[in-house]
Amino acid sequence: MAQRIGGIRMKYRIYNVNILTMEEGRPIFSGEMHVEEDRIVYVGPKPRKKKSKVRYWDREIDGKGSLLMPGFKNAHTHSAMTFLRSYADDLPLDEWLGKMVFPAEAKLTPDDIYWLSKLAVLEYLSGGITANMDMYLDQEALLSASSEMGFRTVSVGNLNNFSSSLREMEDCYHKYGQKDGLVSYHLGFHAEYTTSKELLEGVGELAVKYQAPVFTHNSETQKEVKECQQRYGMTPTELFDSLHIYDYGGGGYHCIWLSEEDRRIFKERGLSVVSCPASNAKLASGIAPLHEYKKDGINLALGTDGPASNNGLDLFREMYLAAVLPKLLTEDAACMDAVWVLKAATMGGAKAMGLKESDILAKGKKADFILLDLYQPNMQPVNQIEKNLVYSGNRENVWMSAVDGKILYEKGNYNVGEDPELIYKKANQICKRIK
Repeated sequence: MAQRIGGIRMKYRIYNVNILTMEEGRPIFSGEMHVEEDRIVYVGPKPRKKKSKVRYWDREIDGKGSLLMPGFKNAHTHSAMTFLRSYADDLPLDEWLGKMVFPAEAKLTPDDIYWLSKLAVLEYLSGGITANMDMYLDQEALLSASSEMGFRTVSVGNLNNFSSSLREMEDCYHKYGQKDGLVSYHLGFHAEYTTSKELLEGVGELAVKYQAPVFTHNSETQKEVKECQQRYGMTPTELFDSLHIYDYGGGGYHCIWLSEEDRRIFKERGLSVVSCPASNAKLASGIAPLHEYKKDGINLALGTDGPASNNGLDLFREMYLAAVLPKLLTEDAACMDAVWVLKAATMGGAKAMGLKESDILAKGKKADFILLDLYQPNMQPVNQIEKNLVYSGNRENVWMSAVDGKILYEKGNYNVGEDPELIYKKANQICKRIK
């Protein structure tokens, strides 16, 4: 079915822009991009006019020297935790989870998760995020919210000792693997410390059965790693690998305390590290040695984690912290390159999430893109654009965000089929009832 914007099938042209395709070895160039329905049909220098080929555009967008690039990929988040934003701040992770987060989440209904997820999508779009990898309690609710708003979401199973089951996760794998092209599903579980050995063995069996990747929170704190070693004589990564959970790829969220052997497993299995530096700093979990993972050839993606532990859903902030915290850790200002961090926020996230058609701007790829306004004080003068995005960029630079060819956000306005004011109202009503 053709993608429609405002009831009209869209063929549009974005011109007079600087283009960063994120293709390896291709520098930023001046040109234009053409979109038909959900696909990019041209991206390159301004083509020469041919009288024999007059193309009709539903809309022509003058980029006015802005930057056109692939949208950011938020590779780890818990969207519906928007209701816990600034609710349980300034606490250690175990107390934060056990005493504040879990009891509040127990009061949520599927309808709550639906509206709270919609609130997160608004924040994603206004920050240049065009896809997320979400782990939360009710798959139907969160995926319906994304699908209805035209947003791209990869949901991950949240299996643990307290909710869900192996049967439910397998059912979700069949039901949501490819629901409507915008949403999909991966096998996953919360963490080693919340999931029994029996359930972990079941996850490994499903991974092998479907030759599927698996994702989970992994080595977020030193305590987590130490207690796993006491239980099993192995780190979480070694345990998962021994149970065949990582036989067909996947990855880990946070991954601050990976050992040398853990890193070998990640590289050998083609796993992705999804780093969430803002959440890790706020919860005092530690600083991930991303420079070491880069040396090891491990794919890196970035995530915000949930709004309860961050508290924003902003990949500009994650990029900045991912670039500077390893420098602080090593006392080496040259250990992380900003361009590599930008790749993690785009291509690295797409690879981790399995979004092969949304990684770069190229003919035939999905039209998941953003326009960034370079004519703002923080982006001037124009020197090294990629590095400036990481060190100086912010959500105020986001002019436009498009997913599947549909322009969902443009200059403060949303085209998501829902009034933002209604979403805000619903979210506040939920918070008042639960708290």
